[in-house]
Amino acid sequence: MMKQKFNVTGMTCSACSAHVEKSVAKLSGVSSVEVSLLTNSMQVTYDEASVGPDAIIQAVTDGGYGASLPQKSASSAPAQSPKDAAMEKVKEMKKRLILSFCFMIPLFYLTMGHMLGLPIPPFFHGAENALPYALTQLLLTLPVVYFNRSYFQVGFKTLLHGSPNMDSLVAIGSAASIVYSLFGIYRMAYALGRGDLAAVTDQVMDLYFEGASMILTLITLGKFLETRSKGKTSEAITRLMDLAPKTATVVVNGVEQTVPVEQVQPGDILVVKPGQSIPVDGVVTEGSSFIDESAITGESIPVEKQPGNAVTAATINKSGAFFLRATKVGDDTTLSQIIALMEEASASKAPISKLADKVAGVFVPSVITIAVITTIVWLLVGSTFSFALSCGIAVLVISCPCALGLATPVAIMVGTGKGAENGILIKSAEALENAHTVNTVVLDKTGTVTEGHPKVTDLCPISGVDKKHLLQIAASLEGMSEHPLGQAIVQHARENGLESLSVSDFTALSGLGLSAVLAGKTCYAGNARLMEEKGVDVSSLAQTAEDLARDGKTPLYFAVGKELLGVIAVADVPKATSAQAIEEMRQLGLEVVMLTGDNQRTADAIGAQLGVSQVIAQVLPQDKEQKIRQLQEEGKKVAMVGDGINDAPALARADVGIAIGAGTDIAMEAADIILMKNDLLDAVTAIHLSKAVIRNVKQNLFWAFCYNTIGIPVAAGVLFTAFGIKLDPMLAAAAMSLSSVCVVTNALRLRFFKPHRSRVENTAAVIEEPVEETVCEPTIIEEKGENTMKKTMIIDGMMCPHCSGRVTQVLNAIEGVTAEVVLEDKAAYLTLSGEVADEVLIKAVTDAGYTVVEVK
Repeated sequence: MMKQKFNVTGMTCSACSAHVEKSVAKLSGVSSVEVSLLTNSMQVTYDEASVGPDAIIQAVTDGGYGASLPQKSASSAPAQSPKDAAMEKVKEMKKRLILSFCFMIPLFYLTMGHMLGLPIPPFFHGAENALPYALTQLLLTLPVVYFNRSYFQVGFKTLLHGSPNMDSLVAIGSAASIVYSLFGIYRMAYALGRGDLAAVTDQVMDLYFEGASMILTLITLGKFLETRSKGKTSEAITRLMDLAPKTATVVVNGVEQTVPVEQVQPGDILVVKPGQSIPVDGVVTEGSSFIDESAITGESIPVEKQPGNAVTAATINKSGAFFLRATKVGDDTTLSQIIALMEEASASKAPISKLADKVAGVFVPSVITIAVITTIVWLLVGSTFSFALSCGIAVLVISCPCALGLATPVAIMVGTGKGAENGILIKSAEALENAHTVNTVVLDKTGTVTEGHPKVTDLCPISGVDKKHLLQIAASLEGMSEHPLGQAIVQHARENGLESLSVSDFTALSGLGLSAVLAGKTCYAGNARLMEEKGVDVSSLAQTAEDLARDGKTPLYFAVGKELLGVIAVADVPKATSAQAIEEMRQLGLEVVMLTGDNQRTADAIGAQLGVSQVIAQVLPQDKEQKIRQLQEEGKKVAMVGDGINDAPALARADVGIAIGAGTDIAMEAADIILMKNDLLDAVTAIHLSKAVIRNVKQNLFWAFCYNTIGIPVAAGVLFTAFGIKLDPMLAAAAMSLSSVCVVTNALRLRFFKPHRSRVENTAAVIEEPVEETVCEPTIIEEKGENTMKKTMIIDGMMCPHCSGRVTQVLNAIEGVTAEVVLEDKAAYLTLSGEVADEVLIKAVTDAGYTVVEVK
């Protein structure tokens, strides 16, 4: 199956996109179609053996619209950014709008000025001047019609193709006003010819030229504001495109040449100087520097790069110059892949938008039918033709399928953009929507929860041995070992400025450890079995080693001859933010499960340390997917976070697959969301973002449905008989324009989304000193804070910031309580400096009018 993107022209509302979708979906060989009104694009998955791009383009053309394949660009970013395209459209619409106002304002003054007490030229007064008065209105209306002719061209074209859209409503409404007014001019001329001045006076009041002009101008004003706002939704993509340098410095036969970046080929050697952006993905071959990767990963601290390290296009060289060999260029660079991913996600459709699409497909024909029925009913009950026509036109003009069509895609585009700004790449709108329904998070251990490589955690020398001496001896012995645990000890010694001593006669002892000669003495490093075989007494540290093993660490013994030096513990330690991330997941009400192939004792130790709800260990790679399936069969919505090849099937099976950015390409291909910063906290941010986006979409859909549900009956005149309320077509046009602007503006509020972080107590970092030298001395830092207690209250009934402010006030009024109330979480996070009973807390909240669901 082939997946191809097409550009689509001529779409103005969700009815258009629905018709394009239907036209292409009917083709044999097409398996899926997603049309985006926001990006004016279409993603089609089809069988190349059954249908081709030409047939797809023809199907769109036959439906009354235009389609084309996007132009290929050799550079690492498209030639024109979405913002540039939007600005061009805004510029064109602004010109139309200004010209329309230039003629609409004089027309409005001429027809409505007398109602406001404004002077009208005397040659327009009286029945005898009615014809020049009417013709002047016509002459002022025609330029407005010409400037906004696209409504008529597209509207009537789609109407003839059986797929009327919003333009059809505007075209029919304004055309009806103009045609009826032209008919009125003929009647006026006829009455003047017969000297019937009374009939002329009546007919002058029955002209609707200003209504047609006002409708076209106000609709254009709404479209202008809407287009300008929509241009802001693609700012994240535009900023990424702007990062790509336009030139590169290539080294050819020792000579530096500046060439356009699209001319760089894989294998070329490039030089990057301080302050320059890296033009393509590559590998450092010579030199070193610190690279600012914040644009790609969101990580603010520059990363050191040395020969052999990979570098990414659009990151910035902060210090020394270096040479790199190009590995990925053009559309294959990481930057281009991120841009393509964001564009595809923005153009994709969330399941929640399907209802709006279905409604939009029948909306316009239904509105036209309602308008016709409205006109006929008012005529049947004895109203004048002008009154009935006015009601029919108001129904046509007030109806707004655009608000329905924009409710979801604008929020999705802004949401994916905010995700990218925070180092979270969301592949599809469906993934963004599904994330807010997740109630269970499954975490892979190695590389996801933990660092993914072993580190020294504890140094435990025997009495009389300095810990630096133990570490130096251990690093010297392990220096020739290729075992990861040994390399961790060597790295730790290097970080502490210790030099390795010369060793000889190195021998690896399979399953036990190693032996080597140091300063003429045979030394040993390994497990307890090796020490036992060599006659080394380890009883003084046996309990310490057992305790370390119980904590999921690997204790390694070191001895010189038959004398024990001490024990060094090595473990794959949790990442710095893992504990906070898991705690925040639990605060969101999520069940946290750790799934690993590691042994049960190590997994349990890590799980207990981080507060994981459930630990499933010793799972074979092929069984991880089955475990996810079992959780789903229990009715749980599962998000899987992983990084390895063995996680790929589980990532694909989960409702939402989240891959750590430093993981394998296979894992990232199988995932729905990619965390560029390798930070588990970003998984929490992704869920918060999903909740914010879906909440925004629901608000938009609620507004769009309510607006049309209320607006159409009012325009039809249902309130006229009882209350005398009748909606003028000009006011209907203004309301219709405002509805679309409101939806887009509400979605743009997502640009201010910030990741929610729980408060973390400030702690003093201290190194725990041993009471006795035979007791293990940790090299890890322990946290010690004040004697405080934390509680979380889940509260029901809070609906707005006023509610959360009220709850904050009553809780902080209790002595010894500091409260932070988060409306989105429906929770209060409490810090207690003393003993405060749960009953006191619950009573305070209950008395304030809210319900406490749980205190934990």
